[in-house]
Amino acid sequence: MGNSQKRPRLAVDAMGGDHGPEVVIPGALKAARKDDLSLLLVGDKDSVSAELSRHCTDGLDVEVVHAPDVVGMSEKPSEALRRHRESSIQTAFKKVRSKEAQGVVSAGNSGATLGCGMFILGRVKGIERPALASILPTEKKPVILIDVGANVDCKPYHLVQFGIMADVLAKDVLHVDNPRIGLLSIGEEEGKGNNQTREASRLLGMSSLNFVGNVEGRDMFKGDVDIFVCDGFVGNISLKLMEGLALSLTHMLKTEVKKSILARLGFLIGSKALKNFSRRIDYAEYGGAPLLGLKGIATVCHGSSNSKAICNAVRMAGTFVTNKANEHMGRGIATHQELKILDKKALPDGSREET
Repeated sequence: MGNSQKRPRLAVDAMGGDHGPEVVIPGALKAARKDDLSLLLVGDKDSVSAELSRHCTDGLDVEVVHAPDVVGMSEKPSEALRRHRESSIQTAFKKVRSKEAQGVVSAGNSGATLGCGMFILGRVKGIERPALASILPTEKKPVILIDVGANVDCKPYHLVQFGIMADVLAKDVLHVDNPRIGLLSIGEEEGKGNNQTREASRLLGMSSLNFVGNVEGRDMFKGDVDIFVCDGFVGNISLKLMEGLALSLTHMLKTEVKKSILARLGFLIGSKALKNFSRRIDYAEYGGAPLLGLKGIATVCHGSSNSKAICNAVRMAGTFVTNKANEHMGRGIATHQELKILDKKALPDGSREET
């Protein structure tokens, strides 16, 4: 065991996801070795220890934390919180609350992860709705889509908060100095969209964020905008459409390659380019979606995550801790509190109260 005093310490839900310890543990260990991280592997002690014994941990600071229960992937978050108080995901969040860890990484039930974050850690002051941010590949550079599923019904000022939180993510993880922020809408022209997006656009324009106006879905992969803001309903549909399209394109390509000898030859000639393309659209390159706005770092991974995805998710969480992203988020929200006050004077039809 090494000296973990200055290392970011992360609580990893070793039982989470479709594959559990056999995928989570090697991914987490690889991240710890790459970035000098300290790990709390949370889960059934026998299962976790058995998998851990198969890997070299020399020079690593790794501790097993026993949690006898697991939240099922299909369980409702409210039931999971009530019935599984000793689950790996609840125990991991409690370790952050007690300051024994600074962040959580889980590929388990995403609703339970959000619920645990809200009720065990609480929110950063000024944040009403924690949001999930996804990092996506584009023609030029990675971009952020927020929210991708944590909040399906949002007020305009919630979208402003999402933009502020994503601004911190872009600066601290993607190293973008002055992120360009766009509001996902049905047209680029000012005034396009529903009441929510029109009011959110007005508020974002009043902020000190680098807001470039409305953007359309077709603009997402050009790489000209760094952050796309929307509510979780739109964001989740968009994200799953992208994931499905990437898988379908891959399958269609493989089908076409099998149709003729010339196609197979072309595939062999272009195999390096195709591998690079596959890597660029692979969700595992960024590992998971950070859940922004909590009093602690939390990263939510795909249930089907492989070890590469877990590794990159743990590394991202470690970067957040090292860069003190939550402190930056709190300062950003405090700077823009007047926008929230103004927005609450908006009437349901998008008009304004007289002051």
